[in-house]
Amino acid sequence: MYHYISRKRKDQKQKTAHDREHTVWNRRSFIQALGLAGAGGIMLGQAAVSASRPSPLAVALSQSENDNILVIIRLKGGNDGLNTIVPVYAYDDYANLRPTIKHAQNDLYNLNADFAIPTYMESLQSVWGEGKMKVIHGVGYQNQNLSRFRSSDIWASGEPEFVEPTGWWGRYFEDIYPDYLVNPPAVPPAIQIGSTDNIVLEGNDTSYAFSFANASQLENVAQNGNLHDVVNIPDCLYGNKLQFLRAMTNTTYIYSQVIHDAYMASSNSVNYENLPLSEQLAMIARMVKGGLGTKVYMVTLDGFDNHANQVNDHRALLEDLSKSIKNFYEDLATAGMDDKVLAMTISEFGRRPYENGSNGTDHGAASPVMLFGAGLNGSGFVGTHPDINEWDADDNLIPTTDFRDVYSSVLTDWFCLDPSVVSSILLNYGYTTLDLGFSCDTLETPSFEDVTRFEHFPVYKNNRVYIHFKLPTTAHVDVRLYDITGREIGALTNEMLFPGAHNIDVLAKVRATLSTGQYIYRIAIGGQFYSKSLLIK
Repeated sequence: MYHYISRKRKDQKQKTAHDREHTVWNRRSFIQALGLAGAGGIMLGQAAVSASRPSPLAVALSQSENDNILVIIRLKGGNDGLNTIVPVYAYDDYANLRPTIKHAQNDLYNLNADFAIPTYMESLQSVWGEGKMKVIHGVGYQNQNLSRFRSSDIWASGEPEFVEPTGWWGRYFEDIYPDYLVNPPAVPPAIQIGSTDNIVLEGNDTSYAFSFANASQLENVAQNGNLHDVVNIPDCLYGNKLQFLRAMTNTTYIYSQVIHDAYMASSNSVNYENLPLSEQLAMIARMVKGGLGTKVYMVTLDGFDNHANQVNDHRALLEDLSKSIKNFYEDLATAGMDDKVLAMTISEFGRRPYENGSNGTDHGAASPVMLFGAGLNGSGFVGTHPDINEWDADDNLIPTTDFRDVYSSVLTDWFCLDPSVVSSILLNYGYTTLDLGFSCDTLETPSFEDVTRFEHFPVYKNNRVYIHFKLPTTAHVDVRLYDITGREIGALTNEMLFPGAHNIDVLAKVRATLSTGQYIYRIAIGGQFYSKSLLIK
């Protein structure tokens, strides 16, 4: 009786926190609601685009790069791992914890003697049989945060201990493209669909993703080269304002044409389902086959926060996932590219091991990560499954694999990055490399023992704005200020500076009256360029 009351109190406590969380109105949700979700980098229209000598870190990244691609599939809301990968070795315990929502044994397809998937995920049976699927058991982190928003940020940033505003891929792109705001690469580094509230591709100053709130936005750009129609506009004052806003929005999508060209250069070779994830992966397949060159894609399948009616809702989501993956890799295989694209599921957390009183499950901890692709060189399981009868103080499964070990293994063995670079990207976390079925020839990967960032950022103090940076050696430094249209405002410094910390007072140096708004500064040191934005208040 005590156990039942204790569990009921925990369920009520979590429901209250869950309801409160859904009332949060933060900056990201506000921008998304306006339809102004990140459109990629700000390119200075009048600034010269020039090749720059790479920094040591950029060299380490670029020399280690290959032509492999990663597709991150976000199962938004917290996927129930026990009903996705069912531990049939402990079926009686599993069934006792979930008398209403369990999968019956005759409704399971065994992947091996210990684990199974529901038969409605039958599309993955052939993927598994062809050696294109791996499952990593019990992925999570210690002291799981059960807030959807906070835990999503933890998975995106790679930092569970404190609030880190940048994502693990954002830091990678920030290092390889230090002058991104002024001199972006020829193709979008990343494309993000439906996860505009996720920071995985955020750097300190900008998002490195060409982002779309939904698949239809990307389809407009891919098919037409523009997001918004600026021709069929009402002939009135409202129409004039609408045309201006739409035109401005279109110009921020600096990669529209290259996406359009890649999309039109290819076609889908299989028939995809008319389902949310299927539509996203079908477009990605065309861009990959069309030679776009983007390294990272992130897609979203929403709806996994199944506190109630889980049986039907979870089934619909997993059917979409299964069919999408099967079609996606069959499509890529027609172009011989199924071994160049790795797909990886992530979810902010798992679910409780037992069902709640509403035919669902509440926020939990450990959950499996699934990997797909011919590059895996065989199907199988990685790591140890959590003991479903051993819970933490909040009645959650205890993680057996740290999510950062998954990230580091992908960076090290899929993208062939030097371990010192990976350590820097993952904030010096001491990771363990997992055997995911692929590896790099370390003899051909350059070794960089001392990889450091050139750190620079604006400082706001006493109603002044300073540009702060630290020089390791004496160097000639040229710092210039631009407005967001690309017009140069003036030089802030252009001289030899000694080693150590430097602060440039923007308002004191510039010989012009600056209006309130956003500006961009660019630092040139020894042929390398760095750029960031700052705000004049």
